[in-house]
Amino acid sequence: MVSSRAYGLSHRYSDRDGKSSLPPGSAGRRHMAARRALRRPARPPADHALHELITLSSALLNAPDEDAILRLARDHLAAGGSYSAEAGYLKVGGDLVPSPWNGQTYALAVGRRVRELAEQDGDVTVPGRPWGRALGLRGPGALHGYLVVTSRSRPTRAERSLLSLLVQHIAAALSVAIAHRRQREDALELHRLREERTALQQQLISVVAELGYEQAVHSLVVGAAASGGGEEAVTRALHGLTGLPALIEDRFGRLRSWTGPDCPVPYPEPDPVRQNEMLHTVAKEAGPVRIRDRLITLIRPHGEILGMLALVDAQDEADEHTVLALRHAAASLAQELTHQRNLAEVEVRLHRELADDLLAGTDEPGAYARSEAVGHDLHGSHYVVVVQWSNRTADDSFAQTVSRAAVAVGMRSLLTRGSDHVVLITGDRPHARALHEALARDTGTRSGTIGVSAPCDSLEDIPHHYEEAQRALEVRLHSRERYGTTFFDELGLYRILGPGNDYRELETFVQEWLGQLIDYDSQHQAAMVETLSRYFDCGGNYDETADSLAIHRSTLRYRLQRIRDISGHDLANVEDRLNLQVATRVWKIVLGGPG
Repeated sequence: MVSSRAYGLSHRYSDRDGKSSLPPGSAGRRHMAARRALRRPARPPADHALHELITLSSALLNAPDEDAILRLARDHLAAGGSYSAEAGYLKVGGDLVPSPWNGQTYALAVGRRVRELAEQDGDVTVPGRPWGRALGLRGPGALHGYLVVTSRSRPTRAERSLLSLLVQHIAAALSVAIAHRRQREDALELHRLREERTALQQQLISVVAELGYEQAVHSLVVGAAASGGGEEAVTRALHGLTGLPALIEDRFGRLRSWTGPDCPVPYPEPDPVRQNEMLHTVAKEAGPVRIRDRLITLIRPHGEILGMLALVDAQDEADEHTVLALRHAAASLAQELTHQRNLAEVEVRLHRELADDLLAGTDEPGAYARSEAVGHDLHGSHYVVVVQWSNRTADDSFAQTVSRAAVAVGMRSLLTRGSDHVVLITGDRPHARALHEALARDTGTRSGTIGVSAPCDSLEDIPHHYEEAQRALEVRLHSRERYGTTFFDELGLYRILGPGNDYRELETFVQEWLGQLIDYDSQHQAAMVETLSRYFDCGGNYDETADSLAIHRSTLRYRLQRIRDISGHDLANVEDRLNLQVATRVWKIVLGGPG
């Protein structure tokens, strides 16, 4: 027979909070048992204990998790009256983790003892309890945890057997709960892996699509560049890919190609300061940069900026595909412009060598053959142009600036460099101001001087005309208005004067013949020297001279008489007349006098 203590151990409580509904003490339990015996047929205590164990086992198997199983075991032992569950431990990741319901008073000591058992059962000492035992909750090949049980008295063999059976049921329930949890975790992991696989598949599909698009863009842009259509073919392809107007500017902001609607006509003149600021801003970034309504990237092979490629995106429609197309177009243009740059450098070198030989003197048949090879027509008249700028040395950079300016004003020319100037051999007579104005814009200053030779009809005369251009430059540099353009064939008298740099004798000559008139003009705000100069320019004709000066004939007659009186020279005297005419020409051309 199972003792009343064993029966009490397995008795299930009826209250929901886990407390026994029996009166405290064995007398109360016997009283209640007797009352139940009067109501129903008596059941053997062993059968009742077995029934309760089966009921508990079912509850344990239906518990949601391992902690709930330990709570059921604790509550069941508490309902038995004799045993108490002092603590529970679950093995998690190789460590024993205490249950949240463990008592705090002896937690450290009990926990230390349980860990010392090294997965074996063993006695546990709890003050006030004569018997205590740490019972391992073991599943197939593994320890799931511990249940620390104490009793107010030493249990009998039957009570120990029933407790051992209870522990086995708890361990079995833990095995099932752990297996279920692992199944759920495995299912969740499987679901996560499937979702991850699906995401990776979608990503792979997207990557393949992007690679396909990128390959298509690359093929289209490279094909356009290789078609021989040059920069226009690239902007046309880029416009077709993006639907946005595409354009190319050189590094100075001048338009080279535009494909698409709304191209400004005329295209705005670049502002050098703003252009440099824009280039600096874009150069700091690795990819395209948005500036106002344009998405801009630089054409910059090997760090040198050759130009700028842009899309006009006023509605901010550009996406990653637009940026990809812009990158590929810029890379293709970098190769194209580098190739053009290399060809241009070879062409410049050949042009320079030919120009150097022409200025030094070379045979005509060889010069004509070489000029045809570089695409320059030497037949017909030519002019030699010498350019000098006060703030620029005559290096390759300034030579390129002069070349661009010459092209901008329509001059077809060969170019080379002298020691302190740049030389152009051009087939057209330069405009009086156009080249100087273009260079002033590019250099940012007007402090430059240009000398132009007389027309040259024979290649063998080019060295002589080179001297004429240098002489015209020298005259301008030593005049009062140093900056501007001077043509040799407009020098008049100075064409027969020497090209030397000492103008002291000329100044002395002018002072000797015109000094008194110059002083009189300065003191009286008059125009006697200018009147004399116009008189000589008009060949001594009174009517023409008066008209050119916008004065009356009688006024002119009065001024000429005053000139005779002030200067002491007689205009009727041939020698005086010649010296006075030469002096006025030098005063006007060399010394920069009015007119």
